[in-house]
Amino acid sequence: MMHQQRSGPRLSPSGDTGDTEHTGHGDQGGDIEDIVLRLAPRLAYFAGVARTEHVTRAAQEMQVPQSTLSRAMVRLEQDLGVDLFARRGRTVSLTPAGRTFHASVERALTEIERAADEVRADADPATGKVAFGFLHTMGAETVPGLLQAFRAEHPRVRFSLVQNYGEAMLERLRAGELDLCLTSPVPDAPDLVARRLDEQKLRLVVPADHRLAARKRVRLAEAADETFVTLEPGYGMRRITDDLCKEAGFKPRIAFEGEEAETLRGLVAAGLGVALLPPPAVPRPGVVELTVTAPRAAREIGVAWLDGHPDTPPVAAFKKFLLSRRGNLLSS
Repeated sequence: MMHQQRSGPRLSPSGDTGDTEHTGHGDQGGDIEDIVLRLAPRLAYFAGVARTEHVTRAAQEMQVPQSTLSRAMVRLEQDLGVDLFARRGRTVSLTPAGRTFHASVERALTEIERAADEVRADADPATGKVAFGFLHTMGAETVPGLLQAFRAEHPRVRFSLVQNYGEAMLERLRAGELDLCLTSPVPDAPDLVARRLDEQKLRLVVPADHRLAARKRVRLAEAADETFVTLEPGYGMRRITDDLCKEAGFKPRIAFEGEEAETLRGLVAAGLGVALLPPPAVPRPGVVELTVTAPRAAREIGVAWLDGHPDTPPVAAFKKFLLSRRGNLLSS
């Protein structure tokens, strides 16, 4: 049996009790958004009626007034411009259009239910998920040690881990892709909350056969004539290197720019320059690491999160844990 085609969709109000009708005009994108807003509240009602093929029974199962359910189905058909049901008293059966629509509605509702289950699982205090970002230089020892200590008390909390440089992590924080991040320098921005956790001394790394290699300590000004290898602009360590060299009275001559501290150590070992870097996770052959006595060479490490963003229980627990490690964050 062919279903009856109504004379064009008329978009009824989102409420199911009013009599005012609205005919959509304007661009196609606006019409589509309008249709979705009006259809969405009625889809679960439609699925219930389609499943039971009985308005009264569906109303009882969903615990809504029968009149509300009947009105919702009428408005849904008006919005779509097609008959979804063939009616015989309180009993109904799906038309061909209704069966097509029902299959898509069930898929949509299943996906919504899956998404709801997923976000509830991520927020579960015991088994939820934390999206955590950190600097590459903290990935070898510091972060594994932190996670090991945290999971001793919260063994089932899951983590999504992101290693990146500071500015990129802050962008992902603002985009809602991260809950927390360990970064340096500690950001100062009106949309972020940041707390200083620790400080890490920096060293001047030179080749093993360098003229300064026999020394234990050095003033940074003594490297003014050296070629430097550094991280790329945008990295926190690059900004710190530039600032410390400026404070020491010179602008560094940069031969190579990289994205990872251990790659820079390899370049230093190959005799391609010197570098200001945090301590390595394990000693690197071919280089000597010198304490910088002047200016004071250190970087602050802090944790940042988006201001006003509500925390799930697992995120709140991990944030509290990180803040409790103030002054004792780093393993070296």
